[in-house]
Amino acid sequence: MKGLYQVAGQTLIVLGSLSVLSGVIAFFPVCSYKFWFTGWSVRIACPIWNGALAITAGTLLLWAYKEQTQRYLWETSFTFVILSTLGCPFHFAIALESALLGPYCFYSFSGIAGTNYLGYAVAYPFPYAKFPSLCVDPLHYEKYHLTLQFFDSCLSFALFCVSLTVFIKLSAKLIQKGHINISFSAGEVGA
Repeated sequence: MKGLYQVAGQTLIVLGSLSVLSGVIAFFPVCSYKFWFTGWSVRIACPIWNGALAITAGTLLLWAYKEQTQRYLWETSFTFVILSTLGCPFHFAIALESALLGPYCFYSFSGIAGTNYLGYAVAYPFPYAKFPSLCVDPLHYEKYHLTLQFFDSCLSFALFCVSLTVFIKLSAKLIQKGHINISFSAGEVGA
């Protein structure tokens, strides 16, 4: 039977990897090889950094679980779990704002054409149902963008739940014993 810290560490690594992948996918727009659609912004950087924090926290948790007597590993894990927990609400808010703003694409609407976020050209929040194919290049980018932002918001919520669980568990250990050095007896699997 696996312990809470093993499962949480593995989950943080998997969800963090998916978050980094989501940020990398957002960096390169789908079905367009034009470099002007490639851009670095907070909506791309946030999933990458939040994923990197989660991967680091998960790796440190697994390492601390394996090397149970190393106090500094638990303390470092605790620090990165706190950072991951704090980064998740920002990740969620940026995904929500980006979904409301609409995708960055070349649009053509009522004789007006341009390259910008669609929410600046049509309406804020962007009405996805009213204008299903406003993006001319990349074509049908609205669906891709909305799916990616939905995926990001779900990932940030899942990362928040796992990070918060580990944070609460380690905080309880800190309050109870005065330190977070976790050592297991021979038959004990989790703390």
